[in-house]
Amino acid sequence: MAVNNPIPQKIVETLEQNYMPYAMSVIVSRAIPEIDGFKPSHRKLLYTMYKMGLLSGNRTKSANVVGQTMKLNPHGDMAIYETLVRLTRGNNALLHPFIDSKGNFGKQYSKDMQFAAPRYTEVKLDKICEELFKDLDKNTVDFVDNYDGTMQEPTLLPTTFPNILVNANQGIAVGMASNLCSFNLAEVCQATIAYINNENVNIIEYLKAPDLASGGQLIYSEKDIQEIYNTGRGSFKLRAKYRFDKDNNCIEIYEIPYTTSVEAIIDAIINLVKSGKLKEIVDVRDETDLSGLKITLDLRRATDPEALMNKLFKLTPLQDSFSCNFNILIHGRPKVLGVKEIIREWLDFRINCIKRQTLFDIDKKQEKLHLLLGLQKILLDIDKAIKIIRETEQENQVIANLMQGFAIDEIQAEFIAEIKLRHLNQEYILNRISEIDNLRKEIADLQDLYHDEAKIKQLISRQLTEIAKKFGQPRRTEIINEEHIEEITKEHLIEDYNLKLFLTDHNYLKKVPLVSLRANPEHKLKDDDFIIQEIDTHNKADLLLFSNKYTVYKIKIYEINDCKASNLGEYLTNLLELEPDERIIYLLATDDYRGYVLFAFENGKMAKIDLQSYATKTNRRKLANAYSDLAPLVRIFYLEQDVELVAFSSINKVLIFNTANINAKTTRDSQGVQVLKGKKGSKMIAVKTLQEVPFTNYDYYRTKNIPAIGCYLKDEDNGTEQTSLNFETPPEE
Repeated sequence: MAVNNPIPQKIVETLEQNYMPYAMSVIVSRAIPEIDGFKPSHRKLLYTMYKMGLLSGNRTKSANVVGQTMKLNPHGDMAIYETLVRLTRGNNALLHPFIDSKGNFGKQYSKDMQFAAPRYTEVKLDKICEELFKDLDKNTVDFVDNYDGTMQEPTLLPTTFPNILVNANQGIAVGMASNLCSFNLAEVCQATIAYINNENVNIIEYLKAPDLASGGQLIYSEKDIQEIYNTGRGSFKLRAKYRFDKDNNCIEIYEIPYTTSVEAIIDAIINLVKSGKLKEIVDVRDETDLSGLKITLDLRRATDPEALMNKLFKLTPLQDSFSCNFNILIHGRPKVLGVKEIIREWLDFRINCIKRQTLFDIDKKQEKLHLLLGLQKILLDIDKAIKIIRETEQENQVIANLMQGFAIDEIQAEFIAEIKLRHLNQEYILNRISEIDNLRKEIADLQDLYHDEAKIKQLISRQLTEIAKKFGQPRRTEIINEEHIEEITKEHLIEDYNLKLFLTDHNYLKKVPLVSLRANPEHKLKDDDFIIQEIDTHNKADLLLFSNKYTVYKIKIYEINDCKASNLGEYLTNLLELEPDERIIYLLATDDYRGYVLFAFENGKMAKIDLQSYATKTNRRKLANAYSDLAPLVRIFYLEQDVELVAFSSINKVLIFNTANINAKTTRDSQGVQVLKGKKGSKMIAVKTLQEVPFTNYDYYRTKNIPAIGCYLKDEDNGTEQTSLNFETPPEE
């Protein structure tokens, strides 16, 4: 069987011929809104309802509207009905719904809450639609044939306010998309009036921020909002509103971001609870009813609701971003515009509408004036007009004879010939021609308006003021400054609890929660290992680990795995990537880096370093030159405040001194100041706290000034277990 070889085609030409027409059709005729704020599907639906008399009449079944709309929109009935649903008051998707609805139309904030079938629901146009169709019959916009040429439809609606900014609109075309947020109607009108008066106006002074139908809170960043206003692109953050019911120990969420749904929020919370990341929530329920949205979270006892909500804002769609893309069709071409540019384009469009309407009114009034001027001529001799009509033998000659008898044109003669016999009296004719002067004045005013753009702008401003007064409503989305919002970091999501850290001689570190330690306090260590330090701290503290290589390692305690006392713990050589002969010799836990680290050296010097010297703005995990390497280290102390310490020399000299006499340094590797003077090659071999040396007379060894050589150890203070110089590193002070 022979196989036909396919004819090779150039991909670019094929795309241009087959794909580009489809792409342009989607962009121009389906997905991107135009300057009146509507996509074609919206406009066709609303115009159909307008022609059905639903602006002032009673509601009709949605199925009737859907069926009638198919004369303009060839798409399926369900596609048309879904468009209708979003425009209704019942769906809560728009700040100013265009359709007054009765029945179940679902909710914008719920994916599972399905709308009823069109045969069960009823609709009519909302009052605000008067502003959409105002003067539509006065040639304000162009009309085109529908898809089969049986009727005409408007290409745009002559909206008397910038509807493009007032109601949210989203569309996905081919190769581009559009996502417009909504703004408060009164603010939009004020901003437009301000722009009319001064094109250099700062829009943000009048148009505070977007206003979404779902309410919630907008986290205000002037930089982000200004970027959106200037470029038409950017994003802003929205978060839910909630209240804490103290009596029932639950949180009620009653407004959520426009960009999410009840189901998405509940699913995210359930997943967090199941994974163990949220232990404060006992139950989560959707209690949405006829009174509105409500998600209820039952809490465990002693849960901080504000801290919990901060977690949820970070981990769930309860805080979400609205990405703006103000892509609008302008004269058939998609353009991304800033707010001021949108207002300018709408203003140009509205000025053109008013000019067309004015021209229409001028033509109508001039036609009427022309007829009345003809009527004025027959007033001179009504009997003559009657005589001409009566003496004309053929009906088709009446018009010609009247034209000849009164020197009028055919249109005027036709008008006179059609006057009823009862109206051929002087009173009727005088009353009619008395309108001539008023008509001339009205025509002159209209012509003045048509040629004076400043007056047209004044008219638009008056209309906007009336609309704001008539349809304006308070903001639904509350504005909160980002400065008042606590930044939710990773640490906010970490569970905090008390624990103990144990450091062993063989470089093992145990992190044992107190709950676990009470249940099983017996430590497991290697045969020749022993604990050299233990400290009390909590899970969110910072841990500083000083090594014998003059280095300090920093780590968040929550980054260390919990273990039981019966476990060996973390091997620090691996955890911190230490050198083979490097050991950790001291632990220090802190929340705020207050206090000092005291380093005692064999040469009798001590360095008192401000703990802030170890705080870093970046998350550096390793700091070199943590302390001086000029002399061997004897001991490290953490000082919250100054204390008295006891220094021992190799020639049995003892000195009690106060650390207040040692000046604090900020340089980490400072060699410090001399505290214990050396004599005959002696060196400092130990430093202890007063609690570790129960001397009989402390004053004997005390000194007010340093450096000092100290006093010989008395016989009665020598030889005790407490003063033995073979000591372990004690717990931090």
